[in-house]
Amino acid sequence: MSAAEIVVDGLHKRYGTTKALDGMSFTVQPGRVTGFLGPNGAGKSTTMRVILGLDAVDAGTALIEGKPYHRLRQPLSHVGSLLDAAALHPNRTARNHLLWLAHSQGLTARRVDQVIEQVGLTSAARRKAGGYSLGMRQRLGIGAALLGDPPIIMLDEPFNGMDPEGIIWMRGFLRSLAAEGRAVLVSSHLMSEVQDTADQLVVAGRGKVIADLSMADLISAASGNRVNLRTPARQAAMTVLAQAGAKVVATGPDSVTVSGLSPDRIVMLLNENAVPFSEVSAHRATLEDAYLELTRDAVEFRAAAPTEASW
Repeated sequence: MSAAEIVVDGLHKRYGTTKALDGMSFTVQPGRVTGFLGPNGAGKSTTMRVILGLDAVDAGTALIEGKPYHRLRQPLSHVGSLLDAAALHPNRTARNHLLWLAHSQGLTARRVDQVIEQVGLTSAARRKAGGYSLGMRQRLGIGAALLGDPPIIMLDEPFNGMDPEGIIWMRGFLRSLAAEGRAVLVSSHLMSEVQDTADQLVVAGRGKVIADLSMADLISAASGNRVNLRTPARQAAMTVLAQAGAKVVATGPDSVTVSGLSPDRIVMLLNENAVPFSEVSAHRATLEDAYLELTRDAVEFRAAAPTEASW
């Protein structure tokens, strides 16, 4: 086992009659950002709490560098985490908050100042944390996670409260941590940010893993063999392509998605039938598309679809 791995194996946990974890298993490997996705109630937060020794399980194991959290000496030097950016003493300055944590782990004030600079809080380090915005509290929480220079980082919803500049910084920062060889686990509901950041995806639903694969493989599978077509003669194009055996779905007044024909074959058919078009391109699904398809049967609460207004 790599020194920087998290290995979650067969976690089961109930809260009364509620099954929170139902065999959750996955590995977080070094050198990559692993996105941890799933709808509310999927078991993500419970799993992260179990990894950090905050919750006990009925069965299964969660190991950090081959050991359960409670057996780690100076745990901040093994794993750094941010589960709740609001878990701060509001009357402490940011620097004093980090000093308190550092002293509990035998770390120095110099290390505190290094991480303050690393997360961009130098100018606000002596302000009381109670006056921080959520985005600043996220940065402070990440600073706390980095204090022990750990090989493993776990962050729950780190993009919450970030302004556009902060989001851009966070993306690059997470990728830089992985580039240093660290194992980085990030739970988030913000699909666009995960798509731009993660290398590996673990998708959970109803307490278990329903997908564990690379970002590239998930997007490729969700994209399928579909082709995007843009044409001012949508109906004529749909008729020609359907007659050739394609499945054709209108996606807009001048656009359709075609399945079952290659781009070259589509171009040939349209040209042969004098159907004008402006674009034929391979369809690329988004992470949101893939995620919604994967979790369709794992969503605990689902709102009714909005109805169109009639005029």
